[in-house]
Amino acid sequence: MKSARPPRSLDELTLDSKFNIQELISRESLEELLRSLHELFGVSLRVFATDGALFAEAGPPSPLQAYLSSLPGGRRIVRETVEIVKAAVPDSSGDLRLQGSTGEQYGMVALTYDGRTLGRAVIGPYWLASDKSLPASLVKCDPLIDAARLEQAWSELPRSDAASIARLLQHGRSTLDLVLFSGHRALLASNMHVASVQESYRELSEKSATLQTAYERLKELDRLKSNFLATVSHELRTPLTSIIGYSEMLVAGIAGDINDEQRDFIGTIHDKGEQLLELIKGLLDLTKLESGTLNLHKQDALVLPILKDIVHTLTPTARNKGVILSATGDAAIPTLWGDAARLRQVFLNLTENAIKFTPEGGNVTLSAQMAHVELPPDEEGPAIVLRGIKRPMVEVRVSDTGIGIPETERPRVFDAFYQVDSSSTREQGGTGLGLSIVKRLVDAHDGTVSIEENLPSGTVFIVRIPCKRLSFIGSV
Repeated sequence: MKSARPPRSLDELTLDSKFNIQELISRESLEELLRSLHELFGVSLRVFATDGALFAEAGPPSPLQAYLSSLPGGRRIVRETVEIVKAAVPDSSGDLRLQGSTGEQYGMVALTYDGRTLGRAVIGPYWLASDKSLPASLVKCDPLIDAARLEQAWSELPRSDAASIARLLQHGRSTLDLVLFSGHRALLASNMHVASVQESYRELSEKSATLQTAYERLKELDRLKSNFLATVSHELRTPLTSIIGYSEMLVAGIAGDINDEQRDFIGTIHDKGEQLLELIKGLLDLTKLESGTLNLHKQDALVLPILKDIVHTLTPTARNKGVILSATGDAAIPTLWGDAARLRQVFLNLTENAIKFTPEGGNVTLSAQMAHVELPPDEEGPAIVLRGIKRPMVEVRVSDTGIGIPETERPRVFDAFYQVDSSSTREQGGTGLGLSIVKRLVDAHDGTVSIEENLPSGTVFIVRIPCKRLSFIGSV
């Protein structure tokens, strides 16, 4: 396979001496210029490239050569004239006048720019105004020649004098120099643009390759991190369960009587072990959610019993802190299609978080209601013909009157291990895993979780989970 040519450098694109006339001016533009000169002087003009190929022309072909080419003897003379014109090489500093075998006159000028020869311009054929009759050689060139037709073809050729041809050559040279200069400037601008695009593409390709390498590296690090968390969490969970179990047996007196001070110490061991176990469970859940290996056991689930159970579970914690905890909701709310245990985990995490950051005398409220959420355009599916399409969802709001979350921090609170850097957060502690697990569990239920401000103080977490049966409410 032929290898691709490497991109040319800026110097090659702007200083390359191999450019030709085709790169400096378009055929259409040059022929328009030649037509204006032809209309002004009445003589045909042709421009040839350096390789001898015809590039542009204006004016009709010679009627005399056309008639002679129809005769065997005339064709020989015409070929001789063509060879004379082809072989003629005008000096780069001037012009050239020559006469063909048929007696017709030609003017020729070299097309040069910046010391480079780009081709030549040929003017003619024409007859000098002083020539009053046909050359005798033409009349005798072929025995079948028709003198009347030859005379008619000869009379149709343009007539000119040496001074007019000199003016035409000078005018043509000056005009073409100006056109070539403009073309060269446009070529330089175009080549510099191409060089700039090539350089930008090269830089973009290098940055893209660097980003791809970094992305692959980050993916690998993320995989290693998940494996590490899963392994460490699993290995820590087994001995920690033993620690908790033996501490419970010690408190129960299975190993003998213990005094009050020892009981307090063992209780502290037990409580801290439980906290550490919850952290490990959170790490395990996060690892499974990130790897997509967490299985959800979905079935019909009622949200109100889940909320009431959470209130029952956390009431002692709220009471100890002086926080009023309550749950409200419409009993007619339909069932959800979800994993009841994981949904309980979602609302339990949010409620524990709300209690933690609500000061004494505050309130934490769990409320459930129906909501009809408009679908994004890419989720409308077969009901795209409807306008105002909405999907029925159960909306659970966990609101508190605590310290609140600054608006700038809300988009990041669902990131794993992220904590709002404030004194209240540091005082309460925490690993920063709870909200991340909440977000991933809600996503796994095709739901959404968002945060809004609870004026004048506090925060409201809004969780929306779709109902089992999807229906669309809208108007055409």
